[in-house]
Amino acid sequence: MFASAAFSQLLPTYGDSRTATTGWQFLKVAPDARASGLSETMLAVTDDMSSLYWNAAGLTKLDTNRWHTMVAHTTYPAEVFQYFGGLTWRMNENTLFGGAIQYFDGGEMPVTTEFLPEGNGQTFRPVNMAASLSWAQVLTDAFSFGLTLKYVQEDLASVSNQNLLFDLGFQYDIGLSNTRFAVGLSNFGFNTTPSGEIETFSITDTNSTIRFEEVGVPTVFRLGFAWDAVKNERHLLTAAAQLNHPTDNNETYSLGLEYGWKQLLFARTGYVFATDLSAWPSFGFGVQLNRRFGLIKLDYGFIVLPGLGPVNRISFQLGI
Repeated sequence: MFASAAFSQLLPTYGDSRTATTGWQFLKVAPDARASGLSETMLAVTDDMSSLYWNAAGLTKLDTNRWHTMVAHTTYPAEVFQYFGGLTWRMNENTLFGGAIQYFDGGEMPVTTEFLPEGNGQTFRPVNMAASLSWAQVLTDAFSFGLTLKYVQEDLASVSNQNLLFDLGFQYDIGLSNTRFAVGLSNFGFNTTPSGEIETFSITDTNSTIRFEEVGVPTVFRLGFAWDAVKNERHLLTAAAQLNHPTDNNETYSLGLEYGWKQLLFARTGYVFATDLSAWPSFGFGVQLNRRFGLIKLDYGFIVLPGLGPVNRISFQLGI
């Protein structure tokens, strides 16, 4: 039974995208600005606090400061927001632990019915939350591993659904021309059934629905490569490629470029291929300051989603 569930999550039927067959879609919304600028081509690139979301193995690339923290904010059209916060503690040279909170606010929405499609005067606010704990471990000079356990909750009006999921991933330094390889599995777990009650209205009566079908989890399998084409004291040019294989949609492919000048100023761009709608390139920039007390990092990312509009992300990191 477990093997069957695992197979269906990792290798869904090709030719069938299974769109809209899972819940907790907010888990697939990247929280950090750096990833936004790279069109989310992050799996093999991540070496900062965004690793708490993308690949916990990347936490092993953090500098030697004992504590690192990150806050991020995403603004969507229609007053939809996402917030992210994380904290990491370096136990020793090879082991790190971290925690993160991801909160998605869908904004106020009108309650509509068959007879009042414009709203009946009532409103509700869909909110989603994930709380996670991560462990990252250096296994060899070239190989690092990460594991994340997270509690997720999805609330839609009077209906709620909870689950326990986990992520795992690794990064491997190939040792040839500054090339890295990474594998990641996100949001793996079992289906759960929502609880709550929904009232449906008809001309003559009001009915309540309290039984719901199981909701699947949005598992995503990723493969990533990163190559530092130029790497010296003044310039750093990183090229990255990534394959994304979600269980509830078609596969996509992404490319990203990041240029850094003196490890101070950064510029980024990227593009996603094989999407259902025509995609736009993404853009971003960042500033990184190494101070006596630690590291300060500020990033901004911008992308236009077809049919939705511009999405702005900003993230701030501090290491002490």
